[in-house]
Formats: sequence, structure tokens, C-alpha cells
Amino acid sequence: MALDNFSRVQGFVALSSLILWGIAATAEPQHAIAMYGAPALAPDFTNLPYVNADAPKGGSITLGNTGGYDSLNPFVLKGTSPWQLPFFTHETLMGRSWDEPFSLYGLLAETIETAEDRTWVEFTLREGTTFSDGSPLTVEDVIFSFELLGTEGHPRYLSLYNQIESIEQTAPRSLRIIFTTENRELALLAGLRPIISKAQWEGRDFANAQVQDIPLGSGPYSITDYEPGRFVQLTRNPEYWGADLPLRQGTHNFDSVKLDFYGDSKVLFEGFKAGEVSAVREFNAETWATQYDFPAITRGDIVKSVIRHQKPSGMTGFVMNTRRAPFDDWRVRDALIKAFNFEYINDTLTGGAQPRITSYFSNSVLGKEDGAASGRVAELLLPYIDTLPAGAMDGYALPVSDGSARNRAGIRAAMAQFEAAGYSVQEGRMMRGDGSAVTFTILIAKGSTEDVAIAELYLRALERLGIKASIETVDDAQFFGRTGDFDFDMTVFRRSLSLSPGNEQKFYWGSDAADQAGSRNLMGARNPAIDAMIDTMLNARDSVDFIAATRALDRVLTAGRYVIPFWSYTEGRIAHVRQMKFSPDLPIYGDGSQWMPETWWWEE
Repeated sequence: MALDNFSRVQGFVALSSLILWGIAATAEPQHAIAMYGAPALAPDFTNLPYVNADAPKGGSITLGNTGGYDSLNPFVLKGTSPWQLPFFTHETLMGRSWDEPFSLYGLLAETIETAEDRTWVEFTLREGTTFSDGSPLTVEDVIFSFELLGTEGHPRYLSLYNQIESIEQTAPRSLRIIFTTENRELALLAGLRPIISKAQWEGRDFANAQVQDIPLGSGPYSITDYEPGRFVQLTRNPEYWGADLPLRQGTHNFDSVKLDFYGDSKVLFEGFKAGEVSAVREFNAETWATQYDFPAITRGDIVKSVIRHQKPSGMTGFVMNTRRAPFDDWRVRDALIKAFNFEYINDTLTGGAQPRITSYFSNSVLGKEDGAASGRVAELLLPYIDTLPAGAMDGYALPVSDGSARNRAGIRAAMAQFEAAGYSVQEGRMMRGDGSAVTFTILIAKGSTEDVAIAELYLRALERLGIKASIETVDDAQFFGRTGDFDFDMTVFRRSLSLSPGNEQKFYWGSDAADQAGSRNLMGARNPAIDAMIDTMLNARDSVDFIAATRALDRVLTAGRYVIPFWSYTEGRIAHVRQMKFSPDLPIYGDGSQWMPETWWWEE
């Protein structure tokens, strides 16, 4: 199945411009829409291809989170909420298939209609859509949700809202959204906005809701109990309105899902070994190989499952805040990357089992190619040659050490870059030209034990450069608050990327997001080439330009030296109680944020 899926991805990117715009481009109501071409599933599809449509309902599971929470509203900037909540409790007009790079199928909406140039989109709601309390979900709720999230919601909703000219009801169950800009993805993004209740929130302070002010949703689960910072109990709604939808067949099978919170990953793991947690995701290959040998596994009560995928590596590492010196100098960032002894750290912490991330879209057809830019990629970058970081056009690759603890070659190269940037070592300290010593702090959330271990090994290398850096651990609320306000020198960075990058790229590293509180542009990237490549991606009319623009973006981001990359996760690893089952037909996205537990079931 995985090989067949890979063939489908290859087929997607090889389509000619003559057939790219299929049924989704016609101004007729459709059951689905795709960014390129036609959706894979016909209007009469019965279930998603990677689910067990006959999966039984029942069973209760407990999942573990580290840290805590102080909010149950996942749609605002204030507070920290359990990351899983939106997937359980709320729904959107359209739903994703995780077996296609970017296709959406009707969920709350029965049909979607859009102009050929996608300057407008119209949705028609299904009959009988309701919130979890049984109240009807109407067009008024949809329009209210777009306006409320766009004005009082998390900043991630702002970009779409600012590109909407009008939202109007066109029929009892239909509404039309007209856009102000040419952006072919907006019609799809509109289908992915969560819908909340107008009756619940009209006239109330949404942005500053208290923990007990839980947004009403229409999803399969609702919150039935909670204790701040300790647990959240989610219970499947037996009267869920969408139980018979093809998109929902074989999904959301557990009667209840409890989210328990632990101080750190080590305590969570001990809870799993003791039977208090039903499943854990393991991101460290060495830990997977050496520490999953406790009695419950030997007895067969716990099963180890490896989940392969075909998505981009994304970026995981230590991000440098270019809003602050000395990280505003690319040569300093380059030096700090050279000083990071990846091969030694990887061998120490994972047994060398996990390959390094080489770029933001590595491990996929969207990733930059080795060597100098050529063809359409070079054409796209050439107008911005004066603003490109060193190596973006000619080729840039991460340094490779000899794997020894000292990493002498890497330290020498790092020292040379510091000297080129005007720094010097005096009495064993790295000094700026003004005579002040170079020092900085790495901000890490409590419970991130692996990140702390990586940082501790990195500090040893920095000491050899005469840099006295330190580690600061804070609780989750402080961590998200400080990173949201860009109040850090260097911090842990994780950005998952898909085979269908789009408008979220502006929020991740667009210039307008560099000073937008709460944006994902933690590095503070401001580069016209980045902005231009994102715009080209969004307006591409064929796969050739789309892939070229993404590869060019990957080049600029990687050569920008904003992040010190760690290892990539080329496969998912889930240890779980034997009663938890999943279909052997894996989606191309593998273990995404919703695949487990959404498509799993309980079987004695």
C-alpha cells in the first residue's frame, strides 16, 4: 500500500497543466475540491481508503501530554490548551483526506462551488448539522465564526480574514465568500475554518475566555470533565449528527478519550509502563530500541508499531532570533551551526539511527536539490539575487563532522566565521568589537528532556568557542507566551510541513509575520525572496511552477541559517496496548496529528 501511495504522489506532481484544474475549477457545486487536479474519491465514495469502515465502536483510552493547560479554548492566543482539542470537538466545512496532498471533502458542507479563478467560493451546508448540545448549526454560525476568529481569534486566522471582501448568505443553507486577492488556496482555507456557536459567543469576550468557557463544537466528542493542568475527559456523542457521513465511517471509534498531563516525558513514560496511559509516540530511535523491553511488552500486552510516511521532514532544531544580536548576522548563525556537532550528538542520544534534516522540505519531491540552482528554480530566484543569503543560488549544505567529541574542524570553521564577523577571543571569552562578551540563553519548555540533553551537549562546544550560554526551562504557559512574544535568544523549534504548502507559509516565515505577536515566524525572517516564492506557490497554475517555487523557498530558508537542524523523523513509532488496532492501509501522511486515535479502534 505504501508503494502505491508513493506512486500517487509522483503522479500528482507530474500532471501537465492541461489537466491540472479538473472538476474543482468548474463553477458547479461539487462534493470535494483539490488544489491541483481532481480529488481522488468520487462523489459516491463510502469511506476514506485508510480506515476500517467496519471498525467497532467502544473502548476507552488514555493519552498522555507533558506540561499542563490553563485554557480549553484552542482558537485564541491567550493561554495554553491541549493541542488535540480541535480534532475531537470542532469541525470545519470541509474535511481532509490524509491520503492526498491537498484534497478536501464535504463535512459540514454538502457541496462546494468556486469560480475558475477561485476569486469566490460558495458552500452549502448539509441538512441536520448540529452542535453537540443538539442546537442547529446554521449559515449564521458559519458567518459569525469567520468574523469572530478573524477579529478576536488566534493570529493564525488573520491572514485569511484580511483577504475576504464579503461573506453573504445566498440561500437558507448556503453562503458565498468573495476574496480581495488572487490566491488559489483561499477557497480551500475557507473550508478549514472551525465553526463555533453564535448563540454562545455573541456579545461575549471570546479572546479572554476563562477555562470554564468551553467553546461549543459540532464534533464527535465533547468535554465532559476536566481539572486544569491535570486531565481532560472527552466523551463520544451518541447523538453525533455526522455519524453516517462517508468521511466519518470507521473514525472516532473510542467511547471516551482521556488526556492526562505529566510533568515531563520521563514521568509520562513511567505512567505508560505502569498501565496508566494507553499509547505513546516515541521520537527517539535509541530509546525505542533499548527501553521498550519492560514486562508488558514481553507479555504482549503492549505492541510496538512502526508507521511509515512520505511527507517532508519539516524542521526541528534550535531557532535563532534574528531580531536580536548577535543572531542578526548570518555569519554568526553560520558559525553556531558549524559548532553544533550533530554526528556526535546524534550518536550519543539516538545511537546514530536517525538521519539529519537537511532542509525544510527534505525527504520529499518539494525539497531543494543539491548543488547550484538551475532551470525554473534559478529563474525564480534570479530577480532577488541581491537579497539572497550566501549559498542560496550556488548551493548550501550543512556541515558534517567526523563524529568525535571535540569536532576540531567544526570549531575552527566556526571560529573563522566569528572572526569574519568582527569577533575575537580574549582571555578565553568570545568578545564583540565593543568589548562585551557573547552570551545567550536557550529557552526550553519543562518536560522536554531530550531537548535539554541536546542543549547540554551543545553548550560544551560553545565553551570551546569562548561562549558562555545557558539553558532556561520554563513551564508550558511561559514557554508559549515568551515564544509568542519573541522573547528569547534561541529556543526549540518544530515546524511540520506537508506535501501541500500554502498560505500558512506566510505565517511561518513571511515578512509581515516577523513582528506579528503569536506568529510562527520565530526566527524573524524578513526577505523579499521568501515572500515572492510563497506568492508564486500560491498562484501557480501548474505543478511545474508550484514545485519550483517550493524548492526555491526551501533553498532560501535553508541558506538563511535560521535553525540548527536536528534529526528527521522518517517514520512514526507508537507503542500501544494490544487492544488498540489500526488499518494496515496507511495514508501517505502516516502518523499525522489526527490519524491516531481518529482511525483506530478497540478490540479485545
